[in-house]
Amino acid sequence: MKLRTRLFFSISALVTLALLGLVLGLSSVLQMASVQQRLVRDTTHSLEVGLKLRQNLGEQLKLLLDENADPRHITSLQDTFQSLLHQGLEQDDERGGFSKANANYQNFLQAYRESPVPARSMGPEDALGAAFNQVRNDLIDSHRVALQHILQSEEDSRDQALLVSGALGIMGLAVLVLGFITAHNIARRLGQPIEALAKAADEVGQGNFDVTLPVTQAVELNQLTRRFGLMADALRKHQATNVDELLAGQQRLQAVLDSIDDGLLIIDRQGQLEHLNPVAQRQLGWDASRVGKGLAQALQRPELEHQLRQVLRGGSLERQPDDLHIEVDDETRLLTYSLTPVSHPQGPILGAVMVLHDVTEQRAFERVRSEFVLRASHELRTPITGMHMAFGLLRERVKFPPEARENDLVETIGEEMQRLTQLINDLLNFSRYQSGLQKLELAPCAIDELLERAQARFAEQAQHKQIELVKALDLPLPHIQADLPQLERVLDNLLHNAIRHTANGGRIRLSARRHAGRVIVSVEDNGEGIAYGQQGRIFEPFVQVGRKKGGAGLGLALCKEIVQLHGGRMGVFSRPGQGTQFYMALPV
Repeated sequence: MKLRTRLFFSISALVTLALLGLVLGLSSVLQMASVQQRLVRDTTHSLEVGLKLRQNLGEQLKLLLDENADPRHITSLQDTFQSLLHQGLEQDDERGGFSKANANYQNFLQAYRESPVPARSMGPEDALGAAFNQVRNDLIDSHRVALQHILQSEEDSRDQALLVSGALGIMGLAVLVLGFITAHNIARRLGQPIEALAKAADEVGQGNFDVTLPVTQAVELNQLTRRFGLMADALRKHQATNVDELLAGQQRLQAVLDSIDDGLLIIDRQGQLEHLNPVAQRQLGWDASRVGKGLAQALQRPELEHQLRQVLRGGSLERQPDDLHIEVDDETRLLTYSLTPVSHPQGPILGAVMVLHDVTEQRAFERVRSEFVLRASHELRTPITGMHMAFGLLRERVKFPPEARENDLVETIGEEMQRLTQLINDLLNFSRYQSGLQKLELAPCAIDELLERAQARFAEQAQHKQIELVKALDLPLPHIQADLPQLERVLDNLLHNAIRHTANGGRIRLSARRHAGRVIVSVEDNGEGIAYGQQGRIFEPFVQVGRKKGGAGLGLALCKEIVQLHGGRMGVFSRPGQGTQFYMALPV
């Protein structure tokens, strides 16, 4: 028999037994109520008839004692008395006890008819008086009998109620026992196998697929157990396959990480080191024992704690961090680094990756290059200045006709000498900024006035190419502390490049707005734009991008150095063919 059939029959038997007990109780209660109602009705009628009989007998006594009473009135009362007796006899003589009263009343009537003077024959010794007293006693006895019958019926009803209650109690106890037995069987046949399956499921969830499965008499549970066993076996095979794939993938990832030329540190969500590749171990002079320590503690750089927390919250570093100075084998190494969050495809951040790049030789080369450029600029500036002065004196003494070829050559020499002087000045200024020799003369600066003067300086050049030069300010703008000539130099360079790379009839927009504790100043054009591959190198020195190249490629590099010296940062956003936006964020 199937499990659900057994459950159906067991529960149906319990419900049927409970319903039978309920029906028995209801029928017994209804029967008791009906019997009690009939008893009360009959007894009440008997008591009412007995009361009327006693009242009638009392009136007869009054008339009998009166010698002047009308015999017809007495006869009427006697007829009424007999009629009431007949009613009592017809209803229930056993309850009323009127049979004896009826017989004695007939004797009373016989004595009344035989008595010449009824009023004088009512003494206890007289036959009429004795018959009257006997009738009265019979009526009193009938009343007492009726009351005893009521008490007896109450006792019978109580006994019947106790009997019904006992039967219902026995039936309820039987239902309780059967229910307990059924629940015990269900718990034994269902609960234990289900608990065993639940424990097996917990073990499977923990990765233990070698589980013991229960065997029961229920066909359905046996089928479930068999399918559960098949599932556990499939999961065991799947896990073995996944473990092999994971190990293979981990080995491939380990090989990739170890083959990277840069140092790589993997950091978990708590800021602890999880892994560092061999390049990072050589760069930092560490071994695998550093795994598990905090990044800031391991590198002894407290500022890394704030940067790492910012990255683990999903943010990014506002500026390029300073180089790390690491002492390894009595040798100072310079390392640049970047922190990047590692995110789950569904959103949560799993950790971060720190990439280290050894720039010791690069920084040494840049320092030598900067010193060389600085000295070369100083050395070249003196003879160029002398040549420029000598050429100026020569032009004053040597005169050529305007249409002569010699006059064109002289003009060309003057322009090239002016260009060479500007190039040397740019090299000298750039070297001063990079070497930290350039100092700023800070003073309060109004951004709106700065942009207004820049717009006025380039209005003629923009008009010459029919370029619309507009200004958009998000007022009010705060004042900043800045070196005004240096900021004007940055704006002049950006506007000059924008006009040079914007076609006739284009548009250039100068804008400024406040964002938190910074003022964002931008120069935006709708010109040719910058290729995506070149945007990362646009601020490097001696790098020129775009189709229209000119100069030595120091303009934007010098602008970036000036902005950074003010404590700000500079960036670019461009789409090829749609225009370019250069912006600088200056602290308030």
